[in-house]
Amino acid sequence: MNQTNIIGVKVLILGKVQGVGYRQWTVRKARELGLKGWVRNLSNGHVEATFEGEKNIIEQMIKSCHTGPSNARVTEVIVKTKTPDFLEGFEIKFDG
Repeated sequence: MNQTNIIGVKVLILGKVQGVGYRQWTVRKARELGLKGWVRNLSNGHVEATFEGEKNIIEQMIKSCHTGPSNARVTEVIVKTKTPDFLEGFEIKFDG
């Protein structure tokens, strides 16, 4: 990926998104798309993620986040742009 084409977003996913495999699903989907970043559960019941990659791929990931895994019930996805940190890989964080 050319670094000049890389954008970053922070995404907050609301709804029934914990205890349904949402983080694992996010890791699989993001890696499949070639995105970099991380995902974590928050203490308030939401899921937070950072995605870095090309704009059209991130848009595809955000669209998928509205559905998530089959047991999830997403009610809202909030997206904020951020400066990319040029992260390596995609992982689950456990510090939320």
